Amino acid sequence: MNSYCFNSYAKVNIGLQILNKRPDGYHNINTLFQEIDLCDTIELRKKKQGCNFSSNVDWLKNNKSNLCVNAWLQLSHSFDIGGVSIFLKKKIPPGSGLGGGSSNAAAIIKGLCYLYSIKPIHKDLISIATNLGADVPFFLNGGLQSASGVGEKLIPFSGSINGTYLLVIPDCKIDTSWAYNKYKNFLDSTREALNFADILKGDEIPFKLFENDFESIVIPAYPEIAEIKDKLWSCGSKFVSLSGSGSTVYGIFDDEAKAKSAESLFLPNYTTFIANPISNML
Repeated sequence: MNSYCFNSYAKVNIGLQILNKRPDGYHNINTLFQEIDLCDTIELRKKKQGCNFSSNVDWLKNNKSNLCVNAWLQLSHSFDIGGVSIFLKKKIPPGSGLGGGSSNAAAIIKGLCYLYSIKPIHKDLISIATNLGADVPFFLNGGLQSASGVGEKLIPFSGSINGTYLLVIPDCKIDTSWAYNKYKNFLDSTREALNFADILKGDEIPFKLFENDFESIVIPAYPEIAEIKDKLWSCGSKFVSLSGSGSTVYGIFDDEAKAKSAESLFLPNYTTFIANPISNML
């Protein structure tokens, strides 16, 4: 096999607790990641050596600041693989809390393993993924998983958080490091982490338990986020939240018709996507 084409999927956070700041400067979190079928497309082609990167967008460069290129570098340092030409067709908006860059990095790791027929042990892939970014390990398996630590301690769950997801993305970029820095005054060392395994046991998901801590920082600075949330609730969403530190706000609807009806109220002022959850097959 000389080439391989595949998808790189987005995620949303269903609840996100910021628990405390670590000695290394990062924060311990507790969140539920749900992979969704909004995706970028990646094509890999073997070459003798080196890495060439191209894309349908001009803001991604062919150097190690690009997570796709860095993923090849990390894997090539650990395993005997040749070079690669990467073409990335972007659809997931950058800086939107949907994990597009992290997903691309994980997809490159998996795609190179397939293209070069290597079968690393899982812990080695997790180590490489963690070096690339906190969300990257989740995307190695995707589906529905809880994440703790900086996001690298993962517990997979069968199935998915069902519904049709309407993503609404305002024209603003929210810097994650800014959001974490602002949240430092809200940290509560006595706070307990939600036990997602217990929460997901029942027939009905108690969405009222899920909150995104970043909203207490982001909404005062970006009031438009609150307006989008209110409109999604009024349209009949069963759950509405910021994803990550934003700027994407999403609502989960019981059926696609309701989601599409709600979507029409946000067009053409916002970028929107209709998406469905991807299940883990355990």
